[in-house]
Amino acid sequence: MPYLERDVSWMYFNRRILQEATRKHIPLLERFSFLGIYSNNLDEFFRVRVATQSRIAECHDKSATEESEKATKIIKQINKLNSQYSVEYEHSVKIVTEELRQEGIYLINDTEATDEQLQFIRQYYRDHLNGLIMPVWLDAVKMLDNETDESIYLGVKFHYEGAKRRHAGYAYLELPVAVAGRFVRLPDCDGKKYVMYLDDVVRCCLPLVFEGLGLSDFEAYSFKFTRDAEMEIDNDLRTGTLQKISKGVKSRKRGQPLRVLYDTNMPKDLYKGILKKLDLGQLDTVLASGRYHNHKDFMKFPDFGRTDLKYPAWYPILKKELDGPESILTKIQQHDRFIHVPYHSFDSFIRVLQEAAMSPLVKSIKITLYRLAKESKVVKALIGAARNGKKVTVSIELLARFDEAPNIYWSKRMQEAGINVIFGVEGLKVHSKILHIAMSKGPDIACIGTGNFHEGNARTYTDCMLMTASRRIVKDVDAVFGFIERPYNPATFKELLVSPNVMRNRFVTLINDTIRRSREGLPTSIKIKINHITDRLMVEKIYEAAEAGVQIDLLVRGNCSLVVPENGRIRITGIIDRFLEHSRIFIFTAGNEERVFIGSADWMTRNLDNRVEVVTPIYDPEIKAEMKRIVDYGLRDNMQGRIVDGRGENNFRFKEGDTPFRSQEELYKEYLAENERYQEPQAGQTIPGDTGNGNV
Repeated sequence: MPYLERDVSWMYFNRRILQEATRKHIPLLERFSFLGIYSNNLDEFFRVRVATQSRIAECHDKSATEESEKATKIIKQINKLNSQYSVEYEHSVKIVTEELRQEGIYLINDTEATDEQLQFIRQYYRDHLNGLIMPVWLDAVKMLDNETDESIYLGVKFHYEGAKRRHAGYAYLELPVAVAGRFVRLPDCDGKKYVMYLDDVVRCCLPLVFEGLGLSDFEAYSFKFTRDAEMEIDNDLRTGTLQKISKGVKSRKRGQPLRVLYDTNMPKDLYKGILKKLDLGQLDTVLASGRYHNHKDFMKFPDFGRTDLKYPAWYPILKKELDGPESILTKIQQHDRFIHVPYHSFDSFIRVLQEAAMSPLVKSIKITLYRLAKESKVVKALIGAARNGKKVTVSIELLARFDEAPNIYWSKRMQEAGINVIFGVEGLKVHSKILHIAMSKGPDIACIGTGNFHEGNARTYTDCMLMTASRRIVKDVDAVFGFIERPYNPATFKELLVSPNVMRNRFVTLINDTIRRSREGLPTSIKIKINHITDRLMVEKIYEAAEAGVQIDLLVRGNCSLVVPENGRIRITGIIDRFLEHSRIFIFTAGNEERVFIGSADWMTRNLDNRVEVVTPIYDPEIKAEMKRIVDYGLRDNMQGRIVDGRGENNFRFKEGDTPFRSQEELYKEYLAENERYQEPQAGQTIPGDTGNGNV
């Protein structure tokens, strides 16, 4: 059966984000954000995935010839798509910029500035930029290996008078975006608002930058490069894990350049001089592009107070059932609870931690942390618990890509507070999202989520969390922490699907059950909401189930290696909207039996074999129905849902005559209405109980 390579499917996914930038019903400033997200995603993709493929392609070991040839082919496919999408990107930027002018907001360049604006710009340079810009003569450096790939550079060509004739000279400079921002507001004029790229502000001020050197005829052209971000971790066993990762983060800055973007109007002499300093390989990407690069800054484009050009505010809903003066821990002990962020407020989870940190009924707290907010309320609650005499154990993942540094910072803070900090499992990333609270009265409590315990993520990522006192599930959660602390001891799990132990086999068993029941003539279906499906075995099992008559409906946000056959039994939808779809929900139906699960794992080989992941069954009827609704709404989405078929066209599901349906909007409306209708159960009233007695 066909298999679409992971990195090619990722290019199709990122194009879906790019396509949002030209859709008329998306608020204009949000379209700028999508352009920024597309650009930022592409940078990270080249730093990590293309870097990995480049390493494989450049391997000269004869035993790796097949892998090397395959990687070379993939890189060529990526570069071809990248060139195609770059044209679309420049066109999209032009469209949104022109539409911005129709709203009275002018993004002008240095050649369009009036004399009054130029006077303001020069004064702005003296007040804010003077001393922040330090040009470097191009012929003074051997290589650009000390420069960061997070910055934008201007290559500058100028002239000076020699003894007998005029000569051309060359320099480059880094734009001080981190200090000054990427966009500079100019004074309003005649009811119009004006803004300029920092790039153009500096272009206007080049005579001031090079003042006193007798130079003239300045030209400046932007360029940027992307480095290999794969870390070189020191494998010396005498070096502690913390020191290894810290060293690895520092090594990232010195990775080899593997992609260069440059202004297509850059003179050939300047272009050749810059490329010579980057030492690129044969498979590396050199792409002529537009006048501006690093459009990730569009995510911070000034809004000029125009809230009408942004999405209307959707404030997180504080669920009434989790609010009020009663103990939230007691409420969870009474029956299962759930939240679905960012529709529901993450504050409910923070309250669980804060109450656990202070309650005399709590003996210990255990939690896994993968990514953390800059000012983490989660960590502050854990530190408070330790200071209150609770036994606190934290498994923190130091290899969470691009978040290693803040994780190291917080791990030190927690150690100082007396928390038992575990740095994962050797050879395995701990990616599970689990919390265990040991109680001295009543059953213990566990929280199992699909996303990070991260306040920032919880405002933009859709994730589900189960809060439960189901004894068998809670016991399994505690066993996961036992495995993390003592991976050399055998661990068994009766309820949870845990990788790398049993998750792959359990999922295969669930699929095989639907295949068997379908062949027996029973109605069967598999519905899954997930981020990525690239594991070859799982892809083959989906094909096998579809061939056996099982109806397959998938919501896949990112990488998808399936190529949809013509038989109609596999339907895949990808949703791009104001929130990033991140929850993982699995529904297997065979006859009258329906099994529902949520958890942290995608169907990628790394999740199933090389990470500690946790997926839990859902037994509470109301929560089970809610997980089904989330998936069904996504499958119905014909406004933001695109057809994912492995061919990269990204066609919309909406057809003329269809009633528009946008899943995120409909979910938010219903959550609001349900919260308004909610009434606390009266004393003696029956409420859904703990039915956690099933087995996978």
